[in-house]
Amino acid sequence: MSTARTLLCTRSIIKNLRQFSSNNYKCLDLSVNDDNNVTTVTMKRPPVNGLNLELLTELSDVLTDLKKNKSPGMILTSYSDKVFTAGLDIMEMHKPDPERFKQFWCALQDVWMKLYGSPFPTAAAINGHSPAGGCLLSMCCEYRVMVKNFNIGLNETQLGIVAPIWFIKTMLNTISIRNTELALTTGRLFKTHEALEIGLIDEMATDKADALKKANDFFKRFEMIPPIARVYTKDSLRGSDIEDLKKNREKDVQTTLSLITQPKVQQGLEFYLALLKNKKESS
Repeated sequence: MSTARTLLCTRSIIKNLRQFSSNNYKCLDLSVNDDNNVTTVTMKRPPVNGLNLELLTELSDVLTDLKKNKSPGMILTSYSDKVFTAGLDIMEMHKPDPERFKQFWCALQDVWMKLYGSPFPTAAAINGHSPAGGCLLSMCCEYRVMVKNFNIGLNETQLGIVAPIWFIKTMLNTISIRNTELALTTGRLFKTHEALEIGLIDEMATDKADALKKANDFFKRFEMIPPIARVYTKDSLRGSDIEDLKKNREKDVQTTLSLITQPKVQQGLEFYLALLKNKKESS
């Protein structure tokens, strides 16, 4: 391809990305970095970026469009200075309508497959607490920078919920088998410095601005790497886990629905909701 044609294609991609970033989303803000054309996706569903059907659907759509427009990279972050995302919205699992829950869980599956297997590099600027589903989204990204003095981890067992196998595989591919077993069976949340020590995150930051800078610096590593080599290598590492979920999507939905509708699990969710209500009233 000639230099002129390459430049024309690059300009077309940048134009598409900027037009795409101007789209209006209810739960997300998008911006394109002028220096590297990396798209920053900011979750903005107050108060804690609970991952409900609407937010997950928007994020799935964004990931599809970034792939279509050949984005050079994406950073996932939060509007809040306290919470990256509190994880799956409890209201989607408390006394769930089966049809709504199926849509919700399928949307989560879609986001995981698209983010975990994205052809473009991804980074998470974790600027707040990141439990459960927040930890999952962070681990899907290839690089994680986390602001100090926050917590992260898959703490589903604390609510009586069993983490699906694809949650578990994502953590197994991020930290050691032993640390994964201890973390999942106890529902442990790691402080930023602890997460760094075990490899759950890659860098620690002083604040959001520092996290975004370090996340953007990550993409410089690929400036001299042929994209096709990077993409195929990533797929070799992650592709089999994605294929496993694709083959078992419906079973995964039904198994999860069966688990969360068990009386003891629903009681645990109700107790947690009561705690949140009391905390809100006392604040």
